[in-house]
Amino acid sequence: MNSLIRVPCTIVTGFLGAGKTTLIRHLLANAQGRRLAVIVNEFGDVGIDGEVLRSCGSSSCRQENIVELANGCLCCTVAEEFVPTLDALLARKPSIEHIVIETSGLALPKPLVQAFHWPAIRSRVTVDGVIAVIDGAALAEGRVVHDMAALSRQRASDASLDHDDPIEEVWADQIACADLVIVNKRDLVDAAGIQAVTTRIAALLPRPVKMITTAGGQIDPATLIGLGVGTEADIENRRTLHDAEPEHDHDDFTSFVVPLREITDPDTFAHRVATAVELHQVLRIKGFVAVAGKPMRLLVQAVGSRVTHQFDRLWAAPERREGQLVVIGLKGLDRDGVMQALHG
Repeated sequence: MNSLIRVPCTIVTGFLGAGKTTLIRHLLANAQGRRLAVIVNEFGDVGIDGEVLRSCGSSSCRQENIVELANGCLCCTVAEEFVPTLDALLARKPSIEHIVIETSGLALPKPLVQAFHWPAIRSRVTVDGVIAVIDGAALAEGRVVHDMAALSRQRASDASLDHDDPIEEVWADQIACADLVIVNKRDLVDAAGIQAVTTRIAALLPRPVKMITTAGGQIDPATLIGLGVGTEADIENRRTLHDAEPEHDHDDFTSFVVPLREITDPDTFAHRVATAVELHQVLRIKGFVAVAGKPMRLLVQAVGSRVTHQFDRLWAAPERREGQLVVIGLKGLDRDGVMQALHG
């Protein structure tokens, strides 16, 4: 009978910097023995989010059960990446009880949910639910990312950019597929702002969807997994802006990796990161750096002008104390300028 039970999969979607990885890390740290696996889909060549999840210190999700698929959107590479990855996870012993899929911040969740109809996997997995994580602080200010004005200025000055806003479209499609909406960063928003955020999200949904507010992704795991929706059975009824397109691409976006030597002061470096974001309209920066005299890695994340940093784990013995930051922005981003700003 166990072979007939489909393994539930939770799809966590949301735009760049909304807090998806933080949410999943909290889930792993509080899984209470449930055997979990995580598929992390990143936009870029270096897997930063997988490293963040592996450092959670929980035995519920072994390191080998955290799989990174970098430099390719799952919704575009279902056959080449997603199905073989599921095959490998489902063959693990002891058996995986639940799979969490963190999509790229640029991904459309609907094609990924539709992939659960593929003959190779439809009898073995089901979509427990689609969770959309929202940057409540940005949305309270009327935008889906922290510095939409900077993006608008860039679009106005560069005739090569598509002036139909792909960021708003991607964000709206993520909301349209959600079974649960998590409004993150409520600690940065007052009560009136939260009300405005939930009202705007509700206006995009043709059906009732539960919304939960949180700070730092601190959500009871029982709220996130075990929804039992079976989203793939209803996905064709979830209308999105890209339904008429046979496929989509991410030509409007670019990413690259910046290697970094040891830094001396985290606060000074955070200021450099904020300056790089402001000067060059960067959407997202995330990664690790080494701090002179400190045995632990410094995790650095930037969304708009908000830059956070914290020590996350000890550098392992075979690792080189060399930092790496992934930079994500719109096509035409001044790569040399960003690198110069980060190196100081």
